[in-house]
Amino acid sequence: MLNIALAQLNYTVGDFSANTTAIISHMRRAAAASADIAVFSELAICGYYPGDLLEDSSFLARCDAALDEIIRTSAELPELVTVVGTARRNNGPGKPLHNSLLAIRNGQIIAEYYKQLLPTYGIFDEYRHFEPGPQTACTLSVREHRVGFMICEDGWNQPGLDYKVNPFDALKQATPELVISINASPSDIGKRKKRHSTISKACQETQLPILFVNQTGGQDQLVFDGASFAVTPDQGVVFEASQFEEDFQCIGFDAGAFMKDGLPLLASALVDLPVEEFTRRQILLGLRDYARRCGFSKVVVGSSGGIDSALTLALAAQALGAENVIAITMPSVWSSEGSVSDSVDLCKNLGIRLHTHPVADLVKQFSTGFEHSFDTPLRGLPLENLQARIRGTILMEYSNSFGALLLTTGNKSEISVGYCTLYGDTNGGLGLIGDLYKTEVYALSRHINQQAGRELIPEPIISKPPSAELAPDQKDTDSLPPYEVQDEILKWHLEGDRMPPAEAKAARNHVQGLQTSEEGRQLVARILAMVARNEYKRRQAPPLIRVRSRAFGSGRQMPLAAKY
Repeated sequence: MLNIALAQLNYTVGDFSANTTAIISHMRRAAAASADIAVFSELAICGYYPGDLLEDSSFLARCDAALDEIIRTSAELPELVTVVGTARRNNGPGKPLHNSLLAIRNGQIIAEYYKQLLPTYGIFDEYRHFEPGPQTACTLSVREHRVGFMICEDGWNQPGLDYKVNPFDALKQATPELVISINASPSDIGKRKKRHSTISKACQETQLPILFVNQTGGQDQLVFDGASFAVTPDQGVVFEASQFEEDFQCIGFDAGAFMKDGLPLLASALVDLPVEEFTRRQILLGLRDYARRCGFSKVVVGSSGGIDSALTLALAAQALGAENVIAITMPSVWSSEGSVSDSVDLCKNLGIRLHTHPVADLVKQFSTGFEHSFDTPLRGLPLENLQARIRGTILMEYSNSFGALLLTTGNKSEISVGYCTLYGDTNGGLGLIGDLYKTEVYALSRHINQQAGRELIPEPIISKPPSAELAPDQKDTDSLPPYEVQDEILKWHLEGDRMPPAEAKAARNHVQGLQTSEEGRQLVARILAMVARNEYKRRQAPPLIRVRSRAFGSGRQMPLAAKY
């Protein structure tokens, strides 16, 4: 029987010391558990994804030095085969590097494989730095078991529609008993189910059992959920590691079957997390790692008394602890009494310290200065935006003074159509809910209350009509259609078939229903035009934690100066 140690770890891009320490620690742990193979994920040594750091010679030198340390350690564990991902130089024509898988044993690299399929869609841009590997299989005999290898995207070209090459074709001819796939597969709604479906189909078509090893943790906008798994042709998925956390598991393999503690692993019903719980965990992990990697222990949020800032505060408190979250309420002459009292109740429920910094006098001073300088009063939209920009300045003052990361509170519905103020409520270092539509903001808020068994987010915040409170009696519906209508248009337009099938169908049917009337067609056209003309705002907005299949940022690249 082949004993395999699966190391599902949380790596940091460029932190070679920490990454190498973690890899070596788990190599020793695998050897102590009598494992024959220890498997780590794609680009584990340097972290995924380094971007243009791969063009930095010192970065590559440190990557080489880290690999050398791992190779030296392997000599101390002569029976263990370590399978790990890293960047390797390309000695032939083409791009300067390969995205590589190395098999290391007893101080030697005994097998080397280069990723053949380099994704350039969505959030990926691997062909920018890497040259595809040759169209050959890589196999290795370990304790009389022939093991084949591949890297992430190599296993996703079923049935060969996206690339001219299908690495499984060569792999089948090499007749391995088992395929080990190392991955850096980011998480989004529906992704786990898609992984299971895609890899299971490949497994059935090739009759090759597959072990899919993923990483976990947050890196910039991306969150990796782990959830490594094993799949066999006859049974489908028979094993899955933890979601959203590091994990170390030893499983056996013999005669086409995976085993645990000497017993065959059998197919079992794998249930997806409810979408709200998935979203909560995704955001919490993303915030924790973003703050930690960027050197922040505290965050600050502008508390308006509305649902967006309330949810942001609740998530921040869960991720970092209430003692590390600061809220600031900044009432103006248009702020309702409820906006302040709701902020007080919210922060009391969450155990968060709330500061008050009124802005009415500052707004008046700016307005007076504007009129004196330009001989015209400041009113309408410029006056509304002034209030938001003063608040944004105050929040940045606090961030600069006390070293707290400012979290922006915009949601995807508002960011999509530009219902936000540049240098105002868009200020910040990270957006927690920027990939959640407004209807999802409400659903996640209710979920958090249900999970807590009490009102962490006060019901008046959830039930009151949303308002920016920058003008008298202002409501979001003064400028936008109801979010239940707008969100379906946005899903259809921005994500389409990238969504899970049921969600994509619902959005498509909703828009088709609208387009049966002239009023509906005009509404759809208006929303799409608003999305198009506000790209410049999104380009300047903070990064946001990706939750859905197509998030603003690297996942949707649109021109600024274009007519469409």
